[in-house]
Amino acid sequence: MSVSRRGLVAGSAALPFAPLPFSAMAQPASGPPIRIGVMFDLSGPFAAAGSQACAAGAEIAFELFNERGGAGGRPVQAVAADSQSRAEVAINEAERLISQERVDVVMGVFSSAHAMPLAQRFEAQKKLLWITTAISTAVIKGRNFTHVFRPTVHSDQYGEASVQFLTEHSERAFRIAPNNLRVAIIHEDGPYGTGVAASSEILAKAAGMRVVLHEGYSATAPDLSTLVTKLRRERPDVILHTGYNPDITLFLRQAKAGGLRTRMIIGQGAGYSQIDRLTETFGAEVNGFCNVDPAGTQMLEPDKLTPAVRELRQVMMQRYEAKTRARDLPTHASTGFNSAWTFLEHVLKPAVREGDGSIQAMIRATQSVDLPVGGTIQGHGLKFYPPGHEMAGQNERSSTVVMQYEAARAKVVWPTAIASGPPVLPFPASSPFALRS
Repeated sequence: MSVSRRGLVAGSAALPFAPLPFSAMAQPASGPPIRIGVMFDLSGPFAAAGSQACAAGAEIAFELFNERGGAGGRPVQAVAADSQSRAEVAINEAERLISQERVDVVMGVFSSAHAMPLAQRFEAQKKLLWITTAISTAVIKGRNFTHVFRPTVHSDQYGEASVQFLTEHSERAFRIAPNNLRVAIIHEDGPYGTGVAASSEILAKAAGMRVVLHEGYSATAPDLSTLVTKLRRERPDVILHTGYNPDITLFLRQAKAGGLRTRMIIGQGAGYSQIDRLTETFGAEVNGFCNVDPAGTQMLEPDKLTPAVRELRQVMMQRYEAKTRARDLPTHASTGFNSAWTFLEHVLKPAVREGDGSIQAMIRATQSVDLPVGGTIQGHGLKFYPPGHEMAGQNERSSTVVMQYEAARAKVVWPTAIASGPPVLPFPASSPFALRS
């Protein structure tokens, strides 16, 4: 089931199925609601790239929070906005939420191209922006924000994970030393793709890898055949690809038709995390693909999480499956839930309990958040870099994993310490993208 603007607003007040109990559930919240803006791309190309899954996860977080008593007994109410995959709409909707709906907090924002201008506007207006999903490091780095917070990962971590993963496995799996590995980096040319690609190139070169191609393209490009031709000419061992959904689909179709062959394609979030959609289009042809992103909660071993988080994780998965009938929980669903839940439970609740629930009380609460590794459903902890730090407002304990797909399901294959098993590298001979001997 897709998430509509109307559904996201209503989701905080009415449940389509019976609540699942928590071991220590409070009385359901009542009284005057606390209104919070929630903005995702519910239409346009970003919707299918993960924004709808984020919205569904956030909706579940609002439902559960209200069932557990809300903040000081008051329920939270989501005031939804659809940014329609367009930066100008995102800016206008943010202004509407602040000026017309009178909300002090907006959470959401899927695209880094939207987060860049929005962060500056929220800081200037002294309203709180809680970025659930947009990952570009440039959104936060060096900007010394005091009203903008991001509990999820940043783009530099995608390059780190990709390069460390290849460094660890290249010689064993490909029989190629890392300093002989030929790497191509391709990406959509917005802040998201550019940030991930820049980090990937810097770190790949630092590891001694040979970057044989680095090229960006518009996410709305109607033809990527020239890019496929360049890749065929450069013969990379590995392709690192950062993109959304329509452009990834176009690239893979043209790569297959054009006879592009490589040892592995590693996606870097967004469209590559939508395995249900990729499988609908390509079937078993996406078996073996790797992807970098925060972990979907179902990929983690439960004993790596705290007992309270294990229980929360289980309820969240059951709710999401009941809402959407998804075959495998998308990574973005976990991200949407986790980002929303950490704000509601660890920022809003103490701000209401220990203060007046004002913006300043919430900002003070962010500085006290101190969740250890294993303290969230995605496995990472939560502690924000303080004011004055070059990454002020960023979660310093965020982390990514490398996952691999098989039969439309993902498993963690890196870091090795939490992996479900070793990666299968290179592509199997049955893959249309595999090198032919």
